[in-house]
Amino acid sequence: MLYNAYELQRTMLSGAAAWASVGAELLTNPSLPMGYMGLGPYMASALDVFAHAAAPRGKPAFDIESVEVDGTLHAVTESIVLHRPFGNLLRFERAGLPKDAPRLLVAAPMSGHYATLLRGTVARMLESCVVYITDWADAKMVPESEGRFDLDDYIDYLIGFLEFIGPNTHMLAVCQPSVPAFAAAAVMGKHKNPCRPATLTMMGGPIDTREAPTSVNDVAMNQPLSWFKHNVIATVPLSYPGAGREVYPGFLQLAGFMAMNLGNHMMSHYGMFKHLVEGTGKARARPRPSTMNTARSAT
Repeated sequence: MLYNAYELQRTMLSGAAAWASVGAELLTNPSLPMGYMGLGPYMASALDVFAHAAAPRGKPAFDIESVEVDGTLHAVTESIVLHRPFGNLLRFERAGLPKDAPRLLVAAPMSGHYATLLRGTVARMLESCVVYITDWADAKMVPESEGRFDLDDYIDYLIGFLEFIGPNTHMLAVCQPSVPAFAAAAVMGKHKNPCRPATLTMMGGPIDTREAPTSVNDVAMNQPLSWFKHNVIATVPLSYPGAGREVYPGFLQLAGFMAMNLGNHMMSHYGMFKHLVEGTGKARARPRPSTMNTARSAT
């Protein structure tokens, strides 16, 4: 029921977001008198913030066309080099890299968002490396016939990606994948796998959760495992290819992250509102770019 309720809410909000965008455009249209009323900029900005928060989000593209190295722009090529049901392996390479340039596998987190969250990391590493990154699939879009994806599968995927890339590959795990990356390196090391990572860098990964405990630790220690199974595991609705699969929904993961810093998120939206008011007030004499036909990137 949880996932179905969320889908119903998302459908309703997507329509409301579209109408909010229309209202914001009308209120800032220089040919209409409403935009010159005292409350016009405030109402338009409030509608814009709501539309931004409620609009449905698609998967953003990396769109790394070039990187600058020593003042020179170098073209970047992106390709899918390995297809797997629960995630693909992407490769990025820039022109001008030496043939012996190091190869880096970036293990992106699977925490309710896409690998494009690490776009800046990929772009920076491209200055000196051939970069590979795990592009995890949305589990609700993976047919249930493909089975489940658990920690063992996560580790197997990383091992498979490293074996595909070849020996002397470096691995960078960002936050959540630090644990499976550490396990993959240990398993490959134990079996003397020639493709085991040359180096392993773990950024912000929960290797020993007893150190630097956070509110996440408190929840984990104060609730039994049955509580998590009952409250955070949901079944994919019938409208998706993965119908029937039990998952930890991305919207719950993101809600959990936001709840940890709710004040900051609220202030960010308020700051957006204030900036829009100031920008609208200065730009009322000219039309704003259309928001109805412009794709918005996920934040």
